[in-house]
Amino acid sequence: MIAIEEIEAARGRIAGAAVRTPLVALGVDEAPAQIWCKLETLQPVNSFKIRGATNAVRAADPALVRAGLVTASAGNMAQGVAWIARSLGVQATIAVPEHAPAAKLAAIERLGGTTVKLPYADWWRCIVDGRVEGVEGLFVHPVNDAAVMAGNGTIGLELLEELPDLDAVVVPYGGGGLVSGIASALRARRPQARVYTVEPQTGAALVAARAAGGPVEIDYTPSFVDGSGSRRVLDEMWPLVSSLIDDALVATLDETAAAVRTLATRLRVIAEGAGALATAAALAGRAGGGRIVAIVSGGNIDFDTLAPILAGGGGR
Repeated sequence: MIAIEEIEAARGRIAGAAVRTPLVALGVDEAPAQIWCKLETLQPVNSFKIRGATNAVRAADPALVRAGLVTASAGNMAQGVAWIARSLGVQATIAVPEHAPAAKLAAIERLGGTTVKLPYADWWRCIVDGRVEGVEGLFVHPVNDAAVMAGNGTIGLELLEELPDLDAVVVPYGGGGLVSGIASALRARRPQARVYTVEPQTGAALVAARAAGGPVEIDYTPSFVDGSGSRRVLDEMWPLVSSLIDDALVATLDETAAAVRTLATRLRVIAEGAGALATAAALAGRAGGGRIVAIVSGGNIDFDTLAPILAGGGGR
């Protein structure tokens, strides 16, 4: 578990970069629970990743930071690292998978970052190894970094200040860094709250790991839910994640697309696929009843992907 003192310290470090995002009621009368949405889409890089990236970099040795920043990301962590690199006047180099959305790649370029496109297997190896072959600089791991998780945990502090009697939080699962931070804050301050992860049906590696008692390889199919789902849970993250969560949930692509539409129509919020996963699971009743918070983790989605979803398509 990430110490609550580290999460509190992270709140001070990220001030001036990350913003305190709103927590708003979804307002769907037919929903099986009272659902609130934490809108991390409104961060400067349109995702929660700026929290962890900023905390990790500001907590690091300045001499290492001056050598440049490096990460491996499908797009959102890349933007967080590129944003903080630009603010410090250093170079950011990001390994991205070949299927990374154009909107996220354009945002990295706009922030001054340099991308290195890799086949999915090679990109995933960068995350496992914690480095990008042939690239020098401070590697900011998108998941397995205590400082990144502490930065993410500041979301948990905000939730408890805004909705202290919450019953459950549903968190989209990519690599585990987001849920580990949020759950650590909740376990320290409101241990009775339930914590759920949710993955797309096309890559539910954590669900498979819980069934098998540890990380296992699964079939993974890329989809518009590009920020969540993988072939395998990171071995290093399994002990932490498995000790912090109450259950791992799944949402179908159709449910996730419907949640994208619901967020757009009810809240006028643009969510990417991964950003809508928690709302999808909560609306399906998989998180139970009571006061449920769905983390809307990001809003970086290509318009040519978003448009057919808003028009009623299922998304692929």
